[in-house]
Amino acid sequence: MNTRSDVPPDRNLALELVRVTEAAALQAARFVGMGDKEAADQAAVDGMHAVLHTIHMDGVVVIGEGEKDEAPMLANGEVVGDGTPPHVDIAVDPLDGTRLTAQGRPNAVSVIALSERGTMFDPGPVFYMEKMAGRDELLDLLDLDRPLGKTVELVAERRGVEVRDVMVVVLDRPRHEEGIKQIREAGARVRLITDGDVAGALLAADPTRPVDLLWGIGGTPEGVITAAALKCYGGGMIGRLSPQNDDERKKAAEAGYDVTKVMTHDDLVRSDDCFFSATGVTDGDVLRGVHYEGSRGATTESLVMRSRSGTVRRIASRHDRDKLRSLTGYRYG
Repeated sequence: MNTRSDVPPDRNLALELVRVTEAAALQAARFVGMGDKEAADQAAVDGMHAVLHTIHMDGVVVIGEGEKDEAPMLANGEVVGDGTPPHVDIAVDPLDGTRLTAQGRPNAVSVIALSERGTMFDPGPVFYMEKMAGRDELLDLLDLDRPLGKTVELVAERRGVEVRDVMVVVLDRPRHEEGIKQIREAGARVRLITDGDVAGALLAADPTRPVDLLWGIGGTPEGVITAAALKCYGGGMIGRLSPQNDDERKKAAEAGYDVTKVMTHDDLVRSDDCFFSATGVTDGDVLRGVHYEGSRGATTESLVMRSRSGTVRRIASRHDRDKLRSLTGYRYG
C-alpha cells in the first residue's frame, strides 16, 4: 500500500463521492414538506457521515457544519475517510436548502467537494461573501465594484442581445434590494431564489440555461463549494469577504483576512484536480429530486464532476432501500 503523503487524488474518487451525496439526499428526502428544517439537515448529515468514512481517502473537513462544539458530525477539522491516501480537503453541505426541503420547494441538493490537501480556502470568522458567477465567455466582465446596471449592459453587448434578455439570479434578501433595483432599472430581469446559491451558480454557468449571472451576498462556505463546482463544470466566479458587523470585521482583521481582496475560483480552490458531486433532494432546475417507487424503491439524480478531466456525469440511480438498510444499518426513508 502506498503511504506517501503527497499522493494525488485518484480518478475513482469522483464516482465514490456520488454515494456520499446520494446517502444524504435519501435520508433528507423523507422530511420534504414536513416543516422541520433542523430534522432534515440532521438526516442529511447522518447519511453523509456514515458513507464518508468508507471512502478510500484521508480527508479533513475544511468546510463543514460548523465548529466541533456545535457540530458533533462533519465539523470543521474532522478527519473523514478510511485513513488511506490520497490526502485531501473536503467541503460539504449535506443539505443546501434546508428551508427549501422543509417547505417542499424546488432546488434543494446535497453537495460535496474535494481537492488536494491544503488547497481549499478556509473562511475563518467571516460567514458571508459577495459573489458573482457566470459562464466562460463572460468571466472578464465580472466585477464587484462596477455598478450592476453597467455590468448587465456589458453582458447584453457581449451576447449580442437586448438588455431585457439578460437574467440575473439573486438570493431574495433585504440586503439585495438596492442591487436588484439597479439591475431592473438597467432593463434586465431578476430571478429571485429563496435559498441554494450553489445551484444558482451552476445555472449561471450553463450556456443552455436562461440565466446569465449570479450575484449577491451569500455564505462563504457555499462560495468555496461553488468554486470547486465551477472549476469542474465550466464558467467561474469572483468573491469578496463581506463581514456583516463590526465584530466580524474585527475578528477578520485579527485573523489576517483581507476583506477588500477580490478572489477568483482559483483562489478559493487552489487545485487543478478537484471533484464535486451533487444529488437532488427536491426537483429543481439543475437536478431531479428523490422520487419513491413502491414500498422500497427510490430514484436519485446526481451530477458528478472532475476538474482535471473536465468530465461531467449525470447519474440516474435506482435504490433498494431495504437492501441499503441491511448493508449500512441506516434508515433510507
